[in-house]
Amino acid sequence: MTDGRDFDETQSSDSEPKNYVVTNKFWYYLFILGTELGDEVFYAVFIPFWFWNIDGAVGRRVVMVWAVVMYVGQLIKDLLCWTRPSSPPVFRLQKKWSMEYGMPSTHAMVGISIPFSVIVYTYGRYQYSVPLGIAFATAWCTVICLSRLYLGMHTVLDIIVGVLLALSLMVPLVPLVDALDIYILTSYWSPILLIILSISVLYFYPKGDMWTPTRGDTTLVISVCVGIHIGAWTNYQLGQMTEATTPPPYTIIWPSYEMLGLSLLRTVLGFSSIVATRAICKSASYATVCFLLRLNSAEIRRTAHTCQFSPKSTVEICYKYITYLLLGFNTLYLLPNAFKLLHIERPTFYTEI
Repeated sequence: MTDGRDFDETQSSDSEPKNYVVTNKFWYYLFILGTELGDEVFYAVFIPFWFWNIDGAVGRRVVMVWAVVMYVGQLIKDLLCWTRPSSPPVFRLQKKWSMEYGMPSTHAMVGISIPFSVIVYTYGRYQYSVPLGIAFATAWCTVICLSRLYLGMHTVLDIIVGVLLALSLMVPLVPLVDALDIYILTSYWSPILLIILSISVLYFYPKGDMWTPTRGDTTLVISVCVGIHIGAWTNYQLGQMTEATTPPPYTIIWPSYEMLGLSLLRTVLGFSSIVATRAICKSASYATVCFLLRLNSAEIRRTAHTCQFSPKSTVEICYKYITYLLLGFNTLYLLPNAFKLLHIERPTFYTEI
């Protein structure tokens, strides 16, 4: 799982001449780090690591909240079509998201939804200081939000609307996702329903006159979520998941050297597999989609984006959906089973229902 944009798109924008001088390195690097905490690249690392090394039950719920919040935020962006702050007078220190619209800030929405949903779903499941967790989540969100202002990517209004929208969505979403999780695991029809629903919401995504990478990023998020839940469903339906013998709340223990070593091994092997899987799936799915649509893949790659529903955009949406769905499935089903065969699995992985 990586950023939804192709390398050449981000590289071309980031390589533009810089018309500013950084006078305070501390704030600059703090906010560069902060903005990466709300980026797809960070969650491509965070989400698999969480499942392989921390808690799958919490992870499934957090990923579902993340996907819904992101979809709504991206949808509103392409409906409102509010441009980002003009430069000048703003100095835009990062060009990566400059082709997207600005209202609301999805960085702010993710900065709220991820850490605070983690707190909600771990409350009562683990014994830890909730006030300390809330303070950490607040600091996390604050750094992300301020980074978007510092880098010249959003207005204050973009940030405020993003935060309020995420909070209002989480009020009904958090308990709904909690209730839906067991249904998704146990229902025979879950994979079909997830695929149909996800394709439908992507198909009816707003048709803008101008191409932006927003729809591709939304496809990435939705397909990863679907793949993760289908992977968990497969584990459950094959009888690999069982109820934990000890009820929560659980004590958080300091990991031993052996636990740290196994965690590191799972992480290295897992991400190596994900990188290889992405490369293979991207190439194969791109060629397959072009073949089915009777398009020349080489010409499509050379073609510039014109609008959201050009042949190039259609091909990219399709291959991203296939590729990242398989990566999500790989993260929850294939790799944990490989860890089990290698005797490096996390002991409680298959008890987290």
